[in-house]
Amino acid sequence: MALSQFFMPSNNLVGEGALEKGLEELEKLNCNKVFIVTDEILEKIGVVDQVAKPLQSKGIEVSIFTDVQPNPTVSNVNAGLEKLKSFNADLIISLGGGSVHDCAKAIALVATNGGKIEDYEGLDQSTKPQLPLVSINTTAGTASEMTRFCIITDENTHVKMAIVDTNVTPTLSINDSGIMSNMPASLTAATGMDALTHAVEAYVSTGASPITDACAVKAIELIATSLPTAVKEPKNMVARENMAYAQFLAGMAFNNASLGYVHAMAHQLGGMYDLPHGVCNALLLPHVEAFNESAATERLNTVGKILSDNNSDLAGLNTIDAIKKLADIVNIPKSLKELGVKREDFDELATNALKDVCGLSNPVQASHEQIVGIFEDAFEARS
Repeated sequence: MALSQFFMPSNNLVGEGALEKGLEELEKLNCNKVFIVTDEILEKIGVVDQVAKPLQSKGIEVSIFTDVQPNPTVSNVNAGLEKLKSFNADLIISLGGGSVHDCAKAIALVATNGGKIEDYEGLDQSTKPQLPLVSINTTAGTASEMTRFCIITDENTHVKMAIVDTNVTPTLSINDSGIMSNMPASLTAATGMDALTHAVEAYVSTGASPITDACAVKAIELIATSLPTAVKEPKNMVARENMAYAQFLAGMAFNNASLGYVHAMAHQLGGMYDLPHGVCNALLLPHVEAFNESAATERLNTVGKILSDNNSDLAGLNTIDAIKKLADIVNIPKSLKELGVKREDFDELATNALKDVCGLSNPVQASHEQIVGIFEDAFEARS
């Protein structure tokens, strides 16, 4: 067996009440000035106050940056970096979902390493640890709060840059399922299917190990059982907590086994069309795994069995059909065409997907024509 290495934050809190405990842990970091990276919605609904006010009551200065958009851009990073420098923070908190965490990671990395975020595209391009980062997660899907992955869109090239760097790993991750109960059904579904994609891609990855396999298998099991319930019953705290654990386990898996062509291709759709990442993953997942079947038959059969055994609606279906059925159950759009993707862009999308570092660990390497073919398969409505 090949040598494996395992990355994750040194401290992680999961479950209802994790936020309160996390703020206690944060005090141990001896910070005086905290820069909170978040978005306007979380500020408006009062979630930011749940973090900022307890810190301020302890005499900690707080500056809040809310200009993070879905699929965060180089401009978002630059704006946050400028505000961070003027405030002179000694710690960053990211409060939100994957977009917020990725933007905060990029800000924290450039703050200590210099240059611009474009310099760090690829694998381990930095030389110094980032500014200390505490990531408080509000969604159950991306696992960006605990990974060494950071995805930033270059708005000039319309390409999502994959930055995979040990130095962007947060110091502390917090997953409070109570906060997640405020997610709308569509976001719950998209982020949940994102987590499933992480688990499946990590399980069939060429970088998989017994440790990542264990994480991926348990994540798939929990998602099959709990995602439909979390979508239908947003205040069902058992389902919410299961999804918090599932996305974290899937993050543990892909943070170390890496991913595959689903993410390599979804990044390009997000970069070109500014589409929701989880929805793109959900649409591409069955088609990429159909392409992978010849190289990962046994593992994909195992995925199908886990899905079937843990959700009666998926019983008797093969892996590909079970994934499609689960996407239907949680009301994921049925085709790339429905999302406004254009066939004439497939050539450029495929070219850029083959440059994405996530594709390197796919179980079988594809040609440009094969990647175009997968986009074609996902273009029409799934049956």
